[in-house]
Amino acid sequence: MIPINRVTEPHFNRTQLEINTITQEIIGCGFKVSNTLGVGFLEKVYENALAHEIRKAGFAVAQQHPIQVYYDRIVVGEYVADLLVEGLVIVELKAIKQLTVIEDAQCLNYIRATNVPICLLLNFGKPKMGIERFVHPLWSTLPTK
Repeated sequence: MIPINRVTEPHFNRTQLEINTITQEIIGCGFKVSNTLGVGFLEKVYENALAHEIRKAGFAVAQQHPIQVYYDRIVVGEYVADLLVEGLVIVELKAIKQLTVIEDAQCLNYIRATNVPICLLLNFGKPKMGIERFVHPLWSTLPTK
């Protein structure tokens, strides 16, 4: 398991270019999974296939990664992210017809709770995979090179 601790490990030690490259690779893996499997499977099938493709691309992937939410230095909530790639990108998977603001809020809360720079929301519920990218507000302060 890749540890994430908001209080002591802010995960802003990589450049924007490095994180963008990882993000692009994840999206490419997502399209490969989507084109191969098509529509109609449960979310877990896409999660397992995507984790496999990302690992084949040479990246570390944690599946069903726990996220703790802190308030006043105590844990007040726990959630589970579908995938955490290289400790830098959360990938939340859906297999639904239409994404809503609920899924958007889920991704925004994940990056706020963890300080992970990026959350990708990938929806396998349509013939063309849907992609939404959420960026932590502090990410723009990373060096570009």
